[in-house]
Amino acid sequence: MRCYVVGGAVRDALLGLPVKDRDWVVVGATPEDMLARGFRPVGKDFPVFLHPQTNEEYALARTERKTAPGYTGFAFHAAPQVTLEEDLLRRDLTINAIARDEDGRLVDPYGGQADLAARLFRHVSPAFAEDPVRVLRVARFAARFDGFVVAPDTLNLMRAMVDNGEVDHLVAERVWQELARGLMEQTPSRMIRVLRECGALARILPELDRLFGVPQPAQHHPEVDTGEHVLRVIDRAAATGQPLPVRWACLLHDLGKGDTPPEILPHHYGHEARSARHARAVSERLKAPAECRDLAELVAREHGIMARAAELRPETMVKLLERSDALRRPERFEQAIAACACDAQGRPGHETRDYAPAARWRAALAAVRAVDAGAIAAACAERSQIAQRVHAARVTAVRALQHP
Repeated sequence: MRCYVVGGAVRDALLGLPVKDRDWVVVGATPEDMLARGFRPVGKDFPVFLHPQTNEEYALARTERKTAPGYTGFAFHAAPQVTLEEDLLRRDLTINAIARDEDGRLVDPYGGQADLAARLFRHVSPAFAEDPVRVLRVARFAARFDGFVVAPDTLNLMRAMVDNGEVDHLVAERVWQELARGLMEQTPSRMIRVLRECGALARILPELDRLFGVPQPAQHHPEVDTGEHVLRVIDRAAATGQPLPVRWACLLHDLGKGDTPPEILPHHYGHEARSARHARAVSERLKAPAECRDLAELVAREHGIMARAAELRPETMVKLLERSDALRRPERFEQAIAACACDAQGRPGHETRDYAPAARWRAALAAVRAVDAGAIAAACAERSQIAQRVHAARVTAVRALQHP
């Protein structure tokens, strides 16, 4: 029985990055051997065990065979006769197919160290094409590891997986999981670029893919098309450390521009309503969490008018705060402001500019929340007039900010 650290822990250590979790492969053992040593079984599809002291995962060396389309269509074989090299052969990329034994010696049968040095994502074997999740993983790795590129033969294999329909077998939950993880990396735009380069973006997020080549309005640096603008916006969200709901909202905020009639370009009249519908539909299709779905729809619908805070009437500002549920959910409205700031800063030369509307919206929300709706209701003889009078008092409070 021999144990090896494998995968991301070895890769990240060789790159000088922090190692968070370690996964182990066990060669030459049976499930009974593991149980006798106090390991606790957790695997359902194949034998995986938790170490009795460290709780790290130890998986018996295994091979796999494709049995059906999609990422679940595999049969696994785990036995003491399976070698470490056979186990590593089933992995996705060479940089993830390096093992380290308990004495610190590296086992690298497929050139992973050379590809780390060359900053290449290269598949280990043609079996890469059997699992469509690997397309998403490569794209996510691109967002995480700056300077790495997809090897040409691997990119061609990914394109073939799109062309032959393998990617179409991805389930929504797995797509969401990989997209969400990629958005939280340091350069999420690289994930989108890889997906687009291999053709997978058109299958996974066609609403976003359509934005590339669509011009921005003339006043918004038309040399950067809408797709490129969105990539700048999500990278800005990453650079400012925004949480996932904000990054998701940034990714979906302009989807309606893909539906703009060609004859009115570069104008995009009314795109916010279309963007909001798309943002909700995409979020529901990929089963995004409610907090991501709701913020994306809110930002898509309101980001254009929020940017014009300086020219809005108090009545208009109050109506936006009310329909955005900002009084009950001020934290979400603050996230909307953050997403709108990323949108404004996602234009060439605007990256470090302050988002001036933020201060106006925060002041307006504070003024509206300070209105004592209970006192107004108590003083109102006609209950049917309460909502109208509360709204009027809020408008007066916001007007006082502009004309104290």
